[in-house]
Amino acid sequence: MTNAQSYDEAYADWIRDPAAWWASEAYGITWDKKWDKAFDPGMGPYGQWFAGGMLNTCYNCLDRHVENGRGEQAALIWDSPMTGQVKTFTYAEMLARTEKLAGALAALGVGKGDRVVIYMPMVPEAAVAMLATARLGAIHSVVFGGFAAAELSTRIADAKPKVIVTASCGLEPGRVVKYKPLLDAAIAMSSHKPDALLVLQRPQAEATMIAGRDHDFEAAVAAAAPHGCVPVLATDPLYILYTSGTTGKPKGVVRDNGGNAVALWNSMRMIYGVDAGEVWWTASDVGWVVGHSYIVYGPLLRGCTTVMYEGKPVGTPDPGAFWRVIAQHKVKVLFTAPTAMRAIKQQDPEGTFAKKYDLSSLDALFLAGERCDPPTAVWVSELLGKPVVDHWWQTETGWAITAGFRQFGLFPFLPGSGGRPCPGYDLHALDDAGQELPRGETGNLSIRLPLPPGCGPTLWQDDANYKRSYLSDFPGWYRTGDAGIVDKNGDVWVMGRTDDIINVAGHRLSTGSMEEVLAAHKDVAECAVIGAKDELKGQTPIGLVVLKAGVDRPHAEVAAELVALVRERIGPVAAFKDARVVPRLPKTRSGKILRATIRKIADGEEAAVPPTIEDPAALDEMRAALGVGVA
Repeated sequence: MTNAQSYDEAYADWIRDPAAWWASEAYGITWDKKWDKAFDPGMGPYGQWFAGGMLNTCYNCLDRHVENGRGEQAALIWDSPMTGQVKTFTYAEMLARTEKLAGALAALGVGKGDRVVIYMPMVPEAAVAMLATARLGAIHSVVFGGFAAAELSTRIADAKPKVIVTASCGLEPGRVVKYKPLLDAAIAMSSHKPDALLVLQRPQAEATMIAGRDHDFEAAVAAAAPHGCVPVLATDPLYILYTSGTTGKPKGVVRDNGGNAVALWNSMRMIYGVDAGEVWWTASDVGWVVGHSYIVYGPLLRGCTTVMYEGKPVGTPDPGAFWRVIAQHKVKVLFTAPTAMRAIKQQDPEGTFAKKYDLSSLDALFLAGERCDPPTAVWVSELLGKPVVDHWWQTETGWAITAGFRQFGLFPFLPGSGGRPCPGYDLHALDDAGQELPRGETGNLSIRLPLPPGCGPTLWQDDANYKRSYLSDFPGWYRTGDAGIVDKNGDVWVMGRTDDIINVAGHRLSTGSMEEVLAAHKDVAECAVIGAKDELKGQTPIGLVVLKAGVDRPHAEVAAELVALVRERIGPVAAFKDARVVPRLPKTRSGKILRATIRKIADGEEAAVPPTIEDPAALDEMRAALGVGVA
């Protein structure tokens, strides 16, 4: 384990001998068999970590903590404002439940290497299902609960699960989403049919069961014999996670067992500054990579207490929901998306709800999912009086590419920056020919191969598509698809996807920098800037803004101020002349603004409803705002 005293020392230690650095970290994990090589460059698209090693991820998350005397410590706190329930499960209780569910899955024929699709809401059983699958040496694929049948069917066809674990319904503010009809429709559409379904019946909506195929979750678990851990190779898959917005054949990112365990175990302390026995809360969903890494695996590998939340940042019941959870459970670090903070800011711009709670347990707030606009980062930093750390990563990497590091003392607060590269990532901005750019210039953010442990080593049964998607544009590099700057101090500024760099009359401009200006306006809660087609200039920017709750001013007046603000801060070169107030921005369920979809609407192109969209009606509102009519 790293004993460096500073970030610079740790990064230099890693650069000096990457394999030795990660081998040292790997001793924090319990291995059934030590690896033959910390890194084998001759395997996979770019090499493999801990080749020849054997372990079981579930054992490292649960069994070893119980064996080491932590059985009575809280492992998971389920806090559900949707049901009015709070339940705490100790490590011993989580282990007992996981052993039994593993036994139930084994009784249905699930074994090493088989796939299990998990289609569940934010309930403890979802985490138990992930761990139970891992316990058997099987491979899980979690699909966000409530995902549309057509998209779910393509994932079933690709993963070919032996069993699907589901629930009768999920709960959203004001509505119950019945999962079973969606799942039945998806199976009917899919070329692959699972052998069995395990269905958790929730009281809010009971599912109709199909005899012979469907099994009651609770009854199956009660009847099962506990099942032990099955060791697997470090390079064997732990899970498949399909990236959002894919069309045709879905893109299934694979996560291996060994690299994932080592990277996440390390990151909990190095990046987030939490350790065994401390309470950690990731306000995300198990359907997303953040939920995989930091609701379930990361905190449990480290021996922390993890909070699982079934609710929203606002409306369950009010903008103080997050602050209530922190105060009630003595959360030390919160990890969430910038969109959650913007939602709270929009509903409670003065932060009055935060002042009602004792937030003294909170040491830091971490943000990821998309770049946090500086005004929101400053707002929440001033509200909480705690460090706010924006950090950058992707489904494909599984953990942070850039961050601040609580183990080494955090960097100075730089709103808009994603921090500095984590040990493991040799990150540079490249020009379109793949040449390294001088520091301070905007380019294609890319990582020199090999990627570190924890990053997806390939796509599910598709090495060729992995190479084509990520490695072929710049040989020797992983192309992140994000544009940004590495400045002279090494701080990284991610300005958006590379297709969010627009070309206005020959000038390459970042829509992210324009969004930063719009977000600084006193009446703006959140915003997006897209580049629309323009016959004369190639593209022209359009700004779309949502106003803070309670703002009652003529929209034209606000728009004029925004145009003047961009002209003042960026200059006439931006050609920014069009700002529009909209009721909301279309987003994915994980909170990412659907900029590419908005751009298609603005250009009059066919814009399919993305499978991960939170509310399709937001697209019709956007069409109306952009004056292109409702589909």
